[in-house]
Amino acid sequence: MTPNPPLILDRAGTEAAVADPTALAETLTTALIAIADDTVSVPPRIAARSPHGLLGAMPGHVPGLGLAAKVITVFPDPQRPGRSAHRGVVAAFDAEDGRLLAILDAEPLTTARTAATSILAFRTLARPDSRHITVIGTGTLATAHLALLADDPHLTITVAGRDPAQVEALAERFDIRPAASIEAAVRDADAVLCCTGTNRPVIRHAWLAPGTHVNSIGGSDGPEIDAATVGAASLFAEWHGAATSPPPAGAHELQGVPTERITLLGAVLAGRHPGRRDQTEITAFKSTGHAALDVAAAAVATRRN
Repeated sequence: MTPNPPLILDRAGTEAAVADPTALAETLTTALIAIADDTVSVPPRIAARSPHGLLGAMPGHVPGLGLAAKVITVFPDPQRPGRSAHRGVVAAFDAEDGRLLAILDAEPLTTARTAATSILAFRTLARPDSRHITVIGTGTLATAHLALLADDPHLTITVAGRDPAQVEALAERFDIRPAASIEAAVRDADAVLCCTGTNRPVIRHAWLAPGTHVNSIGGSDGPEIDAATVGAASLFAEWHGAATSPPPAGAHELQGVPTERITLLGAVLAGRHPGRRDQTEITAFKSTGHAALDVAAAAVATRRN
């Protein structure tokens, strides 16, 4: 039998292929547990740099999900001053014979798996009675978070950011509450989901009520959460390299933090760690991304096509 030709999906096709949040959460759970079990094969990220940006490569294999590699550029975006554009492809291969299975648009795939991982962490680590959720940010990743949360009738969602016009536009789009300020939104929140491109902290420990959960998936160019929050919180991450690897592979906030302070999200999902221990504990999930999560998202895209 002649093998099927490789699947090639553009941006819209990739978005549609990873649009099922349940399927994505299931495969991401498998990948996160595999990271915690140390059964993935993921070498350190590499990058070639030009005077204007970089080209990074991130291959990975996850047992049961597959073999894939992301090749992506990170360059300043002239349409969005102060922000960067991430453009590239994810190539998925047959893990048994090495055949090319698919070429996918890396940008929507990365957005989908990052937001889905963040929501998975929130639902795993936040207090069960959490109702008031603040999303900080107005860009692509904040929008992806809001798309996953806004239809939940049990949640009251507030969006906050540095640009009042963009905050109002997102609030109107998703029929949620715009915040007067980031501080006010954080002080009222049971969970705070930070999705910014900042290079300095956007939240302060003094703003957090006891029992608050914090997600940080931004801050590639600097810390998104302050050192006092890192010092006080129970810390969770996708991999221990978030602390042991220098940025951008690792997290700015976790540099120098002993790895014994960091619990892997996969260990909680596998039931080997309780995650949150009590109602007053501040928990924080710091995401840096991981190639195994790209493999998981690619598995969803290729299975659905």
